[in-house]
Amino acid sequence: MDRREFLSSLALTPLMSVVATPATRHRTRVRPGDPGWPSVAEWEKLKSAVGGRLIKLESPLTACKPTPSAAACTTVLKNLQNPYYISDEPAYTQASGYLDAWTSAPSAYAVAAESTADVVAAVNFAREKNLRLVVKGGGHSYLGTSSSPDSLLIWTHRMNKITMHDSFVASGCKTAQPAVTIESGAVWMHAYNEVVTKGGRYVQGGGCATVGVAGLIQSGGFGSFSKFYGMAAAALIEAEVVTADGKVRIVNECKEPDLFWSLKGGGGGTFGVVTKLTLRTRELPAFFGGAFGDIRATSDDAFQRLIAGTMKFYKESLFNRHWGEQMVFRSPNTLQIRMVFSGLDQKKADETWEPFRKWLAESPGDFKIESPVTAFAIPARRFFDPSFWRTVPMNVVVTDPRPNAPAENIYWRGDAEQPGQFLHAYRSAWLPSSLLEKGNEQRLVDAMFSATRYFGFSLHFNKGLAGAPPEDIQAARNTATNPDVVDAFALAITASNRRAFPGVSGHEPDLAAARQNSDRVYKCMDELLKAAPRAGSYVSESNFFEQDWQRSYWGANHSRLAKIKKKYDPEGLFFVHHGVGSEEWSADGFERKNA
Repeated sequence: MDRREFLSSLALTPLMSVVATPATRHRTRVRPGDPGWPSVAEWEKLKSAVGGRLIKLESPLTACKPTPSAAACTTVLKNLQNPYYISDEPAYTQASGYLDAWTSAPSAYAVAAESTADVVAAVNFAREKNLRLVVKGGGHSYLGTSSSPDSLLIWTHRMNKITMHDSFVASGCKTAQPAVTIESGAVWMHAYNEVVTKGGRYVQGGGCATVGVAGLIQSGGFGSFSKFYGMAAAALIEAEVVTADGKVRIVNECKEPDLFWSLKGGGGGTFGVVTKLTLRTRELPAFFGGAFGDIRATSDDAFQRLIAGTMKFYKESLFNRHWGEQMVFRSPNTLQIRMVFSGLDQKKADETWEPFRKWLAESPGDFKIESPVTAFAIPARRFFDPSFWRTVPMNVVVTDPRPNAPAENIYWRGDAEQPGQFLHAYRSAWLPSSLLEKGNEQRLVDAMFSATRYFGFSLHFNKGLAGAPPEDIQAARNTATNPDVVDAFALAITASNRRAFPGVSGHEPDLAAARQNSDRVYKCMDELLKAAPRAGSYVSESNFFEQDWQRSYWGANHSRLAKIKKKYDPEGLFFVHHGVGSEEWSADGFERKNA
């Protein structure tokens, strides 16, 4: 036993009496009111074990039930537009729900964990009392995996310490490397501020910077600069995880490598509760930056030309490690450019786009420049610096408006619609780089144009790793994510949502419009898939009703993940929608099939 494991065991000594209880195979988990539901005394015992950090939950929207127009309700609805408020609220999630799928609803109780020992106590209690267990860090899950009524929630938000290492050696291993250890409740903007702004290094995390660190790593994870630095999960060096038996495990390439591998893209809330992650850090380039523009084609024929010309330009000039993020194609025949870059200066970024600008200018009758394509570069160390963005005229970030909110609580304006969104439909597909090759371009262009006849979609170039450095491609192959990602030049996403709150009069979703939009999203993706039949989908950004989800999310890796799930969680304590092993349970995770 090494030093870290020894210290962990000391910290958990008071709880060891409840760790070794054998699992009992139950057909149905208990709900409030059931004979097996824990008594008040038993809940009090858990509360004592976690230092009083057991919370009985109530949705913040309760304030809207008696009078939706009351000031208290108005305040809550305003707060639910702030991702940091939601992060601080254990009884709610970033999305309010998904059409015909799930609605944000609080657990019965939450353990507001502040230590690994708190997590152990909650896991043991849930296993022994046969409870539905939910884990929430950032709470961004589009599939509703961090929300379930009648459950016990392990809320890791208060576990958010971030520690930099000049030279980290994983337990039982020999290689030393620069790294950062991040507790599972931290969000990426705070991690970036510590690692990049203060530390002068880079760690690959999420593009939406209020996403939780642990959830993103376990889903695979892509950030704006993934073409430059690779997948977030591939940077994992070591993790501390509490498994279903209540054991604290330190896992890495040298110790329990199968469980370690499953945490690199096998899905959050499935194999255990991750409490701490150590990730490789990388050198910063001199500059990060972006390029933005809006172009409208004046006819359908011109739009087809615009799509073809844009994809040709992408292949020739942007299909490399430097460029990421997205282009959006939608009716009425518009292209939005929302790209980022790394490792280029202002001059090189401008030169990159000059041929495209020139090509557009040659056809003024076909292409209307509604916003010129403009690139900007800033020192990379300032890119996540809250003080920097407060001093520049660009309207790029939003700040947490609450009194006395931490100065580091900023988020990208492009993500401002996510808090409180009610999803109508969401689909994604990895598009293979072979579609950019000679002889296949027209098939891609035709599919893209046909898709826009139904709905808009975006190509997220940073979420396909083709074009990334070979070493980052190889590292991605050693994760549990669907191998389709390494051969994809982009992840295509089409989705519809509106800010709405089910059950709140005057703020409920328009279900008729939602169903119409859902139908259009499905038809849009169906057209794109004509160019890439059976393309895999990214688990964190996907269809709640995904067919053949095992293949779609994990491809050939699913069979290995299923064996690891059986090894570490044979009774299925950890359940999430369309997670590994969820086939054995009802849709809500309460009733075992074929028990």
